[in-house]
Amino acid sequence: MERQLLSGDEAVALAALHSGVALGTGYPGTPSTEILENFSELGGRAQWAPNEKVALEVGLGAAFANARTLVTMKHVGLNVAADPLFTAAYTGVSGALIVVTADDPGMSSSQNEQDNRRYAIAAGLPMLEPSDSQEAYDFFLTAIEMSERWHLPVLFRMTTRVCHSKSVVVPESDGRAAAGAAASFPVPHFEHDMAGRVMIPAHARPAHRRLRAKLAEIAGWAESPEAAQLNRVVPGDPELGIVASGISFMHALEAAPNASFLRIGLVNPLPLNLARAFAASVARTVVIEEGDPVIADALRAAGISVESKAEMYRFGELDVRRVRRILARDESPEPAPARGKPPELCPACPYHTVYATLKKHDCIVAGDIGCYTLGVLPPYQAMDTCVAMGASIGVGLGLRHVLPPAEARRVVSIIGDSTFVHSGISGLVEMSYNPPATGHVVIVLDNGTTAMTGQQEHPGTGRTLDHGPTGKLSIEDVASAVGIGSVTVIDPYADPDGFERLLVERLAASELSVIVARRPCILAAADIRKWERQAAEFRAAAAEQALFDAPAEEQA
Repeated sequence: MERQLLSGDEAVALAALHSGVALGTGYPGTPSTEILENFSELGGRAQWAPNEKVALEVGLGAAFANARTLVTMKHVGLNVAADPLFTAAYTGVSGALIVVTADDPGMSSSQNEQDNRRYAIAAGLPMLEPSDSQEAYDFFLTAIEMSERWHLPVLFRMTTRVCHSKSVVVPESDGRAAAGAAASFPVPHFEHDMAGRVMIPAHARPAHRRLRAKLAEIAGWAESPEAAQLNRVVPGDPELGIVASGISFMHALEAAPNASFLRIGLVNPLPLNLARAFAASVARTVVIEEGDPVIADALRAAGISVESKAEMYRFGELDVRRVRRILARDESPEPAPARGKPPELCPACPYHTVYATLKKHDCIVAGDIGCYTLGVLPPYQAMDTCVAMGASIGVGLGLRHVLPPAEARRVVSIIGDSTFVHSGISGLVEMSYNPPATGHVVIVLDNGTTAMTGQQEHPGTGRTLDHGPTGKLSIEDVASAVGIGSVTVIDPYADPDGFERLLVERLAASELSVIVARRPCILAAADIRKWERQAAEFRAAAAEQALFDAPAEEQA
């Protein structure tokens, strides 16, 4: 068996390939982005969806057709996908459906630090959490088996450190992936099951009972030798027992190598009987976990006496030093982290002109998620709100509705092209449906890529995940179609004075306006030109082939 050095994301992609995943879909978001990119490079079928909700719905449809399916997103993406997720727990699936949620403790590139283990509990779905790349590979194969055995979606929680750190992986190490022979993969087909998949109340009530029965069965299985690779005891010093999951297990193993360990890989439902026996076998039991005290609270609620970390350790990532402090019950102030270089807009970024103009005219800016969020930093400090993907338009409209007219006319909503497609369109519909008395101005910063997560494609680029040509959404046509009266496309970098005149004019007008500030991202411009050239060559070749295949009279 070939040893490979893989990140957690790469390991999941490889496991998806080896387990016969027929479709991978998702929305790019650090730290999950590389999963689908690597799955595609390995030869798997992968695609970007407009947003996480659509991705999960596509994945659910594929799983209804008995196909093995992977859906990926970062932790806040699961908020967007939560609506179908909760009902999918009731409908269940025919083929395996694995939903990767990549949490970001410490907020390396996120707007919050939510702990998505809470989603597994709330939705009533099993959740696995690997500690390193080997477990990411092995646990993914187990997730496939669990999903097909209990006909449920399985949540697969990773964190930034596991996603991006590299460790040795031995593929098919336990022999189960030998089922990776193509002949053994499920054949997609559809069978009617209206009572199971159409969630009217009469169907949903018994579905809820079935779900709880499945969870009880999984909880029993979690205590069995069959689940030993997920939940296992590592014997050691009986004076100190550590219960840990995910990357926290690795940190704790280094911090206290002689301790006894209960390593939990199935974080919902928890192996309570195993935990109770483990706690009884040691003098002191400490739960080490990043984020919320999810495991500690659950064990305490079950009457198991364990220690949890102090509140100060709830914030940010854990590491070996912090784990040692937790074990020592050290609540003294932690050393301040070393100052890093703050992020900034690229020197040649076309957004400089936009933010300089917004600052010059003292605009009230409702901002959004993307690299343009950096406009909040010096020297511009030209962003007043940033809440969630697509929120800029709704927030801007709310400000316009209630501010005095003089202030309201200074309000601008600013959003990127990928974010506009993700969840900005519904805000634009709201803008047309409930227009403020002073009108409103939306600036779409269209740089032709999903820049913040590494230049991924989206429906507005006209290219698929692997950069091949496909249908292209026109932002300006969408704006016109929903009823926005003034829609203008301009290159603010090439014509900064023209952009300023246009913005001042639109702010003064009591009408709805969309300004598409279009110029390719400087980091992606060369690649975009290459892909567009390849697309043109593809279309030309297709046209020539079509002419060749046409009847002789048409060729003439």
